[in-house]
Amino acid sequence: MIVEGQPGHIDQIKQINAGTVYRLIDQFGPISRIELSKRAQLAPASITKIVRELLQAHLVQETEYQDPGCRGRPAVGLILDTQAWHYLSARINLGTLTLSLRDLSSKLVAEDLLPLPADDPEPFLDRIVGHIDQFFIRHARKLERLTAMAITLPGMIDAARGIILKMPFYPVEAVPLGPTLAKRSGLPVFVQHDIAAWTKAESLYGASRGFRNVIQVVIDDNVGAGVITGGQVLHNRSSSVVEIGHTQVDPYGKRCYCGNHGCLETLASIDNILELVKQRLSVANQSLLNALPISVENLCDAANRGDALARDVIIGVGQNVGRILAIMVNLFNPEKILIGSPLNLSKTILFPAIMSCIQQQSLPAYSENIQLESTQFFNHGTMPGAALVKDALYNGSLLVKLLQG
Repeated sequence: MIVEGQPGHIDQIKQINAGTVYRLIDQFGPISRIELSKRAQLAPASITKIVRELLQAHLVQETEYQDPGCRGRPAVGLILDTQAWHYLSARINLGTLTLSLRDLSSKLVAEDLLPLPADDPEPFLDRIVGHIDQFFIRHARKLERLTAMAITLPGMIDAARGIILKMPFYPVEAVPLGPTLAKRSGLPVFVQHDIAAWTKAESLYGASRGFRNVIQVVIDDNVGAGVITGGQVLHNRSSSVVEIGHTQVDPYGKRCYCGNHGCLETLASIDNILELVKQRLSVANQSLLNALPISVENLCDAANRGDALARDVIIGVGQNVGRILAIMVNLFNPEKILIGSPLNLSKTILFPAIMSCIQQQSLPAYSENIQLESTQFFNHGTMPGAALVKDALYNGSLLVKLLQG
């Protein structure tokens, strides 16, 4: 229920109501003003005022449509007007920077994949800013009204302030990426952990759409989780990623970039998995992997063909992740668990290992009906950044800025 008339907090109420109307038009358009009023639980006068502002700002438009079951004249409904509104969505990954220009429907307008080597002597922040500047120059003819920037990346991030605290792969510490880009561009800038943003993308567009309680685990270059509870991504003031990758599994294990020893990430991230395979191959002469380059694809293929070493490595990853997930199941009681990983090529081996630990180590009432599935997105590129912008439109925080010009 959207509140209309509480004293105080007028700006916040306006923001929430505008975001709700925008979301409903996006999800159900073309939609009539009467239907909007019912779904938003707002008075017709409030709908009229909000819609008028959205029309004047060219964020929505009217269109005729045939109401099902009605043989009369076409009704006048509302749809989004997205084509002239653009934003930058970027993803920083191991050795690469992906920059994309999208419109407010999330449609891709332009995209560049650029090298971002870890050992470049130029400061990290200067490189990111320089690449973004050059991207806008290259695609200036396609660019219309630029509304925001969204950057996703692995590491330890203060999302509220837009500061990168630490990252794997890159020697960075307390980098003010968000404030620097905001000052340079005058735009809202969203900086978020790529797993948290990916969780939001799956909720808006993907495999967890329509589910209210979900745990999403990523096993890739880094390891982490996002949690959806009550239909919203769980977060505190500065972050919305659950750092399971930095939960200690082996106190005598390998040192992690976070400073601890034996973190789950040191056992389950792809680089560390492949390193383990290389070590074990020295005493596994019969393994199919001896004759192949060591890669995730070859590891999964060998496991699927029954290779004992490959299966054992993937089962070990599943068990390590499953033990942590069992604790999370007891805490959050999810309807669904999503796994995002290149190891999903062997999900017939990985998923049973994970589920076995969950069922053995969590409450039966919580685990017996859980669905365990792959994420819809794998090579997700800049879709997580797109989800950050979409969420800011839906909650009204970005929408109000666009209405204000």
